[in-house]
Amino acid sequence: MSGRALFLDRDGVINHEVGYLHRVEDVRFVDGIFSLCRTAAGLGYRLIVVTNQAGIARGFYSEADFDALMIWIKGAFRAEGVELDAVYHCPFHPEHGVGKYKRDHEDRKPGTGMLRRGVREFGVELGDSVMVGDRCSDIAAANAAGLRQVFLISGTETEACGGEYLAVDQLTEVEEWLAQRG
Repeated sequence: MSGRALFLDRDGVINHEVGYLHRVEDVRFVDGIFSLCRTAAGLGYRLIVVTNQAGIARGFYSEADFDALMIWIKGAFRAEGVELDAVYHCPFHPEHGVGKYKRDHEDRKPGTGMLRRGVREFGVELGDSVMVGDRCSDIAAANAAGLRQVFLISGTETEACGGEYLAVDQLTEVEEWLAQRG
């Protein structure tokens, strides 16, 4: 297996943003996510989800709720012929967290902690890896970690993000980029 990964933010990339998603009945997958992941896996990319979960920090739902939803999402991917290699999440928020969740943490994007976990756990080479996000914090994390390429799906951020990235309207554009560059 290659030492590269396709890092995917969850909300806004894998599923449509609904605001603190934690229930299966609210999941709507973004068009093209399964095809993108099949193509990436076929090219030897590990598939790693990296997601800030401020809803846990704020007390809107529990880590157990998050885990249960991700088990369901992983099953939906499996049914589409795709295996997610890992799901990393950050349940902390430095300002809006409640109790033990009110703190800063290296995993919270724009921190690079979740990306570096991929290095430790899978031998991922960040310089050969790619990320798809929908927020400036995704861009900042990917740039700080030295990823090969980062894509920003348009529609979530109202202002341009700083840093290096390619803006895309659809996941098919990311899939085409991967297919052309291997």
